[in-house]
Amino acid sequence: MKIFSDIVSWVFLPLFMPVYGLVLAMYIPSNEDYILNEDSLYFLTDAAKQAILYMFFIFSVLAPGLSFLLLHKKKIISTIDMENQRERNIPMILMLSYCLVLYFLFVIKAQDNILPKYVYALPLSGVFVTVTYTFINRWIKISLHAGGAGILTGFLLAYASAQLEFEMWILIAAILASGLTLTARLYLKKHTQLEVYTGWSLAVLLTFLVNTLYPIS
Repeated sequence: MKIFSDIVSWVFLPLFMPVYGLVLAMYIPSNEDYILNEDSLYFLTDAAKQAILYMFFIFSVLAPGLSFLLLHKKKIISTIDMENQRERNIPMILMLSYCLVLYFLFVIKAQDNILPKYVYALPLSGVFVTVTYTFINRWIKISLHAGGAGILTGFLLAYASAQLEFEMWILIAAILASGLTLTARLYLKKHTQLEVYTGWSLAVLLTFLVNTLYPIS
């Protein structure tokens, strides 16, 4: 069970979750509700999809991942998992910075919301979630893994709510992945129930609201 929990923790690293969500929305067929939302990730060109995923991979996975490894090498954080509550502020501020850079890059390079609003809203969700977590971290070691799972679920919920047709198994899979992630973190004794359930719930709520309320041009 420990090996399985470790594998789950690595497969569902928080850094990977936005990319997972985009891949599912971009490549699983869906039809948007034009009354609610004129945006569509599925009907983007292949070139646009690849460019967006590339940007998210750089700023959501590669850059923060390398930064965390450097912090660990410099002994600013004692473990890559950031198990020490007091050591989490600098990594979270770095993650916040990468989310902001990614958001403003899309705003500047793809002005007037020419891309589906979710491309802008997803990194902005990361900003809101990270700011909230940084504040809460003063009292509890809120689970970053649960936050990543919550971002995935909240994003897919927001996207699905604007679709006339959507493969509901995607939402079920996201919820199951969330359950596995939270269970793994609890089994490994990395967090308390309060830390994982609070982390997941806040991330779902914030991500859903940002992606639903983000204005359309």
